[in-house]
Amino acid sequence: MKPSIPKGTRDFSPVEMAKRNYIFNTIRSVFANYGFKQIETPSMENLSTLMGKYGEEGDKLLFKVLNSGDWAAKLSDEELLAKNSIKLTNKVSEKGLRYDLTVPFARYVVQHRDEITFPFKRFQIQPVWRADRPQKGRYREFFQCDADVVGSDSLVYEAEMIEMIDQAFQKFGIDVVVKLNNRKVLAGIAEWIGEADRIIDITVAIDKMDKIGLDKVNEEMMAKGIPAEAVEKLKPVLLLEGSNEEKVATLRQVLAESATAQKGLDELEEVLRYVAESDVKCEVELDLTLARGLNYYTGAILEVKALGVEMGSISGGGRYDNLTGIFGLPGVSGVGFSFGADRIYDVLTMLDKFPKEATSGTQVIFLAFDQKGLDYCRPLVRQVRRAGIAAEIYPEIAKMKKQMTYADNNQIPYVAIVGDSEIEAGKVMLKNMLSGEQQLLSVEEVIALIRG
Repeated sequence: MKPSIPKGTRDFSPVEMAKRNYIFNTIRSVFANYGFKQIETPSMENLSTLMGKYGEEGDKLLFKVLNSGDWAAKLSDEELLAKNSIKLTNKVSEKGLRYDLTVPFARYVVQHRDEITFPFKRFQIQPVWRADRPQKGRYREFFQCDADVVGSDSLVYEAEMIEMIDQAFQKFGIDVVVKLNNRKVLAGIAEWIGEADRIIDITVAIDKMDKIGLDKVNEEMMAKGIPAEAVEKLKPVLLLEGSNEEKVATLRQVLAESATAQKGLDELEEVLRYVAESDVKCEVELDLTLARGLNYYTGAILEVKALGVEMGSISGGGRYDNLTGIFGLPGVSGVGFSFGADRIYDVLTMLDKFPKEATSGTQVIFLAFDQKGLDYCRPLVRQVRRAGIAAEIYPEIAKMKKQMTYADNNQIPYVAIVGDSEIEAGKVMLKNMLSGEQQLLSVEEVIALIRG
């Protein structure tokens, strides 16, 4: 049998894992800097927790987990012959792999509400699963790095999240633009074109603008029954240009009759004011085509795009006013966002932005010619490790060429060679694998040199 893995999943080599950990550690440091505390939730959730939270399209992408045991024994011949996938799923599956980290977090908040002090600031770095079509930058198993605050309506948190995004991508050396919008504004636009009850259909369609273009978006909306006149009325709003201030001013006039839209514009202005007062260096752009097709968003929504590369959103999030209400805890507002670690990895690779130290592993390896040399090296290796330097010893007697090849293939920058003369001198011959330079040094001098 030829070994393989499911489509949309990947193995990661030691070098790749070093790069991934660089991403996770960078993000973790930013989260911690803003007072967020880490939690974890199970890979599986009850399907009752997940279903209905991501819209019709999201529900289709949930991975369902078959019940354990003889799950088919409970099915009748009629149920099998009916081929009704929805009814069958309800019979044979009670659990599913998590689709994101936000809904499980809402469940966590409700389940542990007596242990939580509000506002509660948490972050999670864990994998999620979506039965999506695998393609460039899109996987079926991928990590999300989420930060959320629940228990506060303050728009300060929206602004702080933009600051966190800016800080993280500055550390990565990636130029980004933060796209900002508000679901209340979108709801007001739907009212304005006379299709208030079709807000979900409208947002799902316009959220695809950057992927399929305006004409295809218009076609999709009309295919869902939105009149051509309403679609045409929407067009100039979606194509609105100018500064953020100019866009807000125009929308104030166009949507003057919508109290919902005016509330959303108030919130946008406040967030933009907070951001302007900060030291955020990335561009923040009001984008009316940004809709984020998840049903639970109620206020600010944002997405982050990397400049200079062809890649989808690498971060995104927004405000959700009552996500915990579906689990029995109404009236708890939350706001959060997620870094797409896998897409960030791809962008860093495409731009060659991974720092060399991100993949640095073993710094020095000790090589010997015989058992006497091995015995001499072992305490030296321990001494180097105690000094905080990653060190190895080649564990067996082998030809020097084989040992040097091992060091080279593993990109170890220094090799400490030990023969009879080095033992007599109480030193090692340290070779710089990059420059080829060799020096006879004591172990203390080796430590000092590697530390720089």
